[in-house]
Amino acid sequence: MQHLRITSPGALTPAVLDLLRADPAVTGLTCVHGAALRPEGDLVEADLPREAVNEVVDGLRAIGVHREGSVHVVPVATWTSQPAHDAERETPGSSADAVVWAEVTQRAFDESELNWTYLTFMTLATLIASIAIVLDSQVLVIGAMVLGPEFVPVAALGLALVRRRPALLRHAVRALVVGFVVAIVAVTLAALVARGLGWVSADDVTAPRPATAFIYTPDKWSFVVAVVAAAAGVLSLTSAKVGGLSGVFISVTTIPAAGNVALGLAFGLGDEVRGSALQLLLNIAGMAVAGWLTLAFQQAVWRRASERRARLVARLRHRGT
Repeated sequence: MQHLRITSPGALTPAVLDLLRADPAVTGLTCVHGAALRPEGDLVEADLPREAVNEVVDGLRAIGVHREGSVHVVPVATWTSQPAHDAERETPGSSADAVVWAEVTQRAFDESELNWTYLTFMTLATLIASIAIVLDSQVLVIGAMVLGPEFVPVAALGLALVRRRPALLRHAVRALVVGFVVAIVAVTLAALVARGLGWVSADDVTAPRPATAFIYTPDKWSFVVAVVAAAAGVLSLTSAKVGGLSGVFISVTTIPAAGNVALGLAFGLGDEVRGSALQLLLNIAGMAVAGWLTLAFQQAVWRRASERRARLVARLRHRGT
């Protein structure tokens, strides 16, 4: 169940109420006239199943509420209401499978923002990955993968293409390019310092590393894992069930590959740089393509569910008249 909190300019409130009243999925509808102070207007609140959110939000956008007012969509953790239960049961689809596009798009924008926090996590994750390579430690590689914040910007590439959001595409590309460049440069400088202090030598980087050799030796399985991981990650981002997202971070070697690129640059090891750079590009490409295909499939499926719901709403309106 989702809760809508709408700040509506007074002139638009009648249209907003007509839209919500006409939808059988909407329950708990309330309106407090004059409650909104900025902008001046009314406060409208309602409950509705997750499966019905997209059509209602699209209708509110068509009215123009978002230009002067606001529309908040908030998940309801616990609720008790027979009318709401009946509405959820009669709405086509499953709440766990439903994709709330406004929610997914907002999260993609928020987590793809290029800021100091994002760059810090990228740099620290890449630094841990480089240490993992020197020590040939799988545990540290996993830690670096979990810490890296790059998955959502990669998923945002596919979302931007499916939802036709060029601003989001630019946003995500900028975050990925600048994030990886800053992280690699910072870790390269750190590796040069470690080299000067005698902490790390070229032998540490080129010696046999059975536990972390996959980082700089891309093959068909690198691409397959990236595709499968991206599909699982996108499902975790769009579904109400998000428990699998951390598993995606642990399966994709983008951050470790960036760490090995930095080590290769610091010690002038061209093969390490080329192999790891190819691994990095292969993973990002596979994740972006798989994310795009997964989101396109979900959009097609939910377009059919929306059409079924539209026919249901039309029949109920016909009965009411």
